[in-house]
Amino acid sequence: MISIEQIRAARGLLGWSQTQLAGAAGRSLPTIKRLERDDGEGPAVSEDVRNAVQKALEKAGVEFIAENGGGAGVRLKKQSKRK
Repeated sequence: MISIEQIRAARGLLGWSQTQLAGAAGRSLPTIKRLERDDGEGPAVSEDVRNAVQKALEKAGVEFIAENGGGAGVRLKKQSKRK
């Protein structure tokens, strides 16, 4: 499962606002705000929301990097060279 920090970083790499992420993920702005604020206080966000957000970010070109001793992270996918 991707972390909140990875979601924020991915949004930053893309230059997306929370509103843009909400639109791309098909979720409401308050839901995205709740996801990024998930501090154990208030209602939690469902796994379905996290999955929709991850798919939207990946579709936009983000690659999530799993924990590998150096910490989990994000990067932009390499653009394939067209001939």
